[in-house]
Amino acid sequence: MRFIKVLISFIVIIGLVGFAVYYFGPKIVADQVMEKVAVEFENSGQLESIKQEIKKDPQLQAFIEEGKNVDSSQLPFQTKEEATKVLIKKFKISELQEFQTKVENGMTEEEKQEIFNKIENTLTEEEMLALKVLAYKELSK
Repeated sequence: MRFIKVLISFIVIIGLVGFAVYYFGPKIVADQVMEKVAVEFENSGQLESIKQEIKKDPQLQAFIEEGKNVDSSQLPFQTKEEATKVLIKKFKISELQEFQTKVENGMTEEEKQEIFNKIENTLTEEEMLALKVLAYKELSK
């Protein structure tokens, strides 16, 4: 009888640990990735080069301008950190790293369209609009 109590207690503890990993794991990973990406962009000066690339591309600029007059309180996320968490949940880390590498190395129009299509097919309309709002705010700084 004592053995059954120990076994049940062990199973309950394993279940709680599994639930905690499932619930808190993505948040921890998202926080770490966001921190790393933010530091990399700030230290390398890539943020400014990305802003310049966007200003040179009228199609991309028009896309981001759609976020100009949107009430962000109704959107699924309002901060870069929240956006990162959503992206990590929807995309594999390897896909996000591939996107980052392509952006760093420069992209052809075909590659830009491929990434855009993948993002558009994965995210909801509200999430896309929230990304546009965040991009607009970031570029307006």
